[in-house]
This record gives sequence, structure tokens and C-alpha cells, in this order.
Amino acid sequence: QVQLVESGGGLVQAGGSLRLSCTVSGSRYSIDVMGWYCQAPGKQRRELVAQIDNGINTNYADSVKGRFTISRDNAKNTVYLQMNSLKPEDTAVYYCLSLIGRQTYWGQGTQVTVSS
Repeated sequence: QVQLVESGGGLVQAGGSLRLSCTVSGSRYSIDVMGWYCQAPGKQRRELVAQIDNGINTNYADSVKGRFTISRDNAKNTVYLQMNSLKPEDTAVYYCLSLIGRQTYWGQGTQVTVSS
């Protein structure tokens, strides 16, 4: 059974940094795409923050370009999200995503709160 375990969320002041991690276990296949989505308070949909394929190709939401960096360690089946220059509007629950074959798997979510 594929499981995604996230860590690294918390409370930080505006301008601060956090690093999220997500480790995938239980997969017999290679992970095609790994990424992070967020769901802000009062919003019903999760929105893309950043994603990375099994090469070096990355994609970022316009709102985080230049501030966030996504990376992955294939040997550890882990994806990271380095978040710098955090803003109050970055406050959300952040969910890790992994695409394995045709299956999409989600983590349980980790809360990121940025105070002004």
C-alpha cells in the first residue's frame, strides 16, 4: 500500500522560511511526478504550488516563483519544498502528491501558518 508521509509544516513569521518533506513508501514502481498542492482557508480546491517530474523539469505557481524551490531525492523517494520569504497569503494546508503510473496518491496534509 502506497503511503505518503509529510513533515515540516508549522508557524513562522512573514519573511521566514520552512522546508517541507514528503516520503513515499510502499510503491513497487518508480514515481513519475511529485509535487505540492495547497488549500487555503475558505477555499474548496487544492491549488498547485510546485511539481517535479522524474527528471529535472519543474513547474511552479506564479505566486511562488522565485521564493519556493522543489527538489526530489529519488533514492529516498522524497520530495522537498523549500519555502523562503513566506507571506501571510501562503497560509494553507500543504498536500504532497505522487503520480505513479496512472494512480495519484496524496499525503495527509501539513499546516503552514505565516503570521504578519
